[in-house]
Amino acid sequence: MEWPDEVSEVNMKPPKRLRIVPSAAETALEGQEKRQGAVDVSIIMPVYNASCWLDECLQAILDQDFTGTMELSVFDDASTDDSRKVVETWRERLEGRDISLVFSGHNSDQPRGVGYAKNKAVAQSCGKYLCFQDADDIMLPQRVRLQYEASVLHSSSLIGCKVRRLPEGSTQRYTRWINTITQDQLLTYIHPMDRQSSCRLGSAQETGSQLLDGSARRARETIWNLRVGFLQERVISQWESFTIWNAGKQGRKLYRCLNATNQKKVKAFCDVDKNKIKKGFYTYEDSKERPKPKIPVLHYKDASPPFIICVKLDMTAGVLEENLNSLQMKEGIDFFHFN
Repeated sequence: MEWPDEVSEVNMKPPKRLRIVPSAAETALEGQEKRQGAVDVSIIMPVYNASCWLDECLQAILDQDFTGTMELSVFDDASTDDSRKVVETWRERLEGRDISLVFSGHNSDQPRGVGYAKNKAVAQSCGKYLCFQDADDIMLPQRVRLQYEASVLHSSSLIGCKVRRLPEGSTQRYTRWINTITQDQLLTYIHPMDRQSSCRLGSAQETGSQLLDGSARRARETIWNLRVGFLQERVISQWESFTIWNAGKQGRKLYRCLNATNQKKVKAFCDVDKNKIKKGFYTYEDSKERPKPKIPVLHYKDASPPFIICVKLDMTAGVLEENLNSLQMKEGIDFFHFN
């Protein structure tokens, strides 16, 4: 701080002023801002009826070789088993390892969903970096250290890891997919998750999770609409026109869910199904436009990029992947997956 060369007596003794007392909300916000960044890493763990997995999960957190400061932020989403009791039995061991435990939950009749629980765990945490952990997963000992080091060195990057499935061989398609994602694909499939964007995205996810309590169908539609919105904002807005790869149910649904501007950008559907191609066009019967929009249906070899791929990966015995490879296109530029 720099001081003036001369300080008068008046300046040293300013007149009395009214003292303004901050509101409770302002005080809480200030306290939260001071807390954030108090530890290096907050492990964020939503819990719901996970007592049978918690001992292995918490032991793995205890075994981390990370030497920085850590906390474990747990929010229990109205578990009906003894999950809370199990977590509490680990408090002393965690704190003995200098891992502070922040633990809360609610006792409603119904769970409010993983998005809600994750948001609560994030809100009560104070770490500079957030490490998301499922209660039924086990960390390898070096996970936090390696991901923290990568985050510090590459602050604008998305940090993830490969996984092993227990028992071996379960969910083979998903495991193969998640373990072979390239860096370019991370930008296509995964949202950035720093502290602020995590809270914003979590709020969107929470909406869908809350709906799961009343209607799984409404929840799926909510998640679908969120994904379509993201696709339109981040991808389609950059294109003048594009082709939807799949003239079937999912491709047509995507077309109908686009806004009017982006529907006009769809120059064609493409497929390998001869019956769909033979029809020649898809007519959008529910459109208020007259005449109703008619979108050509082409064989994929006759269509032109960029493509939105609406076919699930690893579900066609490699045929889709072979077709894509034959066109020698680059993912993230010539095509995006939406499946």
